[in-house]
Amino acid sequence: MAKGKKRLEIIHLVCQETGDQNYTMRRKSGGEKLKLMKYSPRLRKHTLHNEKKK
Repeated sequence: MAKGKKRLEIIHLVCQETGDQNYTMRRKSGGEKLKLMKYSPRLRKHTLHNEKKK
């Protein structure tokens, strides 16, 4: 029997300080929520971004 494909889910990375959705990513479902240091254009510096599902 063939295995089912794991679907990719679309997630948004939201800046913790401004609340802006600056980045969109596709990743496999499951696992922990992402927390990454990414560049925030509004603040012009790197800030913590949290995962938010679409």
